[in-house]
Amino acid sequence: MNVRILNRFEPDKLDEIKEVYHSVGWFQHTNDVISKIFYRSDVVSLAVFDGRIIGVGRALTDGVFNASIYDVVVHLDYQRNGIASIIMKDLLEQLKDISCILLISTTGNEPFYRKHGMKNVKTGMARYLNPALEKEYLK
Repeated sequence: MNVRILNRFEPDKLDEIKEVYHSVGWFQHTNDVISKIFYRSDVVSLAVFDGRIIGVGRALTDGVFNASIYDVVVHLDYQRNGIASIIMKDLLEQLKDISCILLISTTGNEPFYRKHGMKNVKTGMARYLNPALEKEYLK
């Protein structure tokens, strides 16, 4: 599968990006939400196959010490083809000089991120406004 990576947000591709999120059940990602989160992201990795966006990833960073990776998502029709790994490798390459890179995995995907060098955090903490997410992710 010949996938290329774009490292900039393409606003004219909003519907394609939304289709990626919606294919995995993330329906809260509307065009407005997607625009907001991608414009505010410092690092972007969009997987393109046959002219269409089929996977996304993004990160926030201060450019020196810390970064957080968010939303490594591949369209349901293209999963299990190594695309998420391509996106992770691209994000990590763009963040290679950052001292600490954090992420919160979706439940069940922890082994995938461990393959990319991520490890559990001893002192990680979070706050969720959504009670369902709080129940799923907090101890």
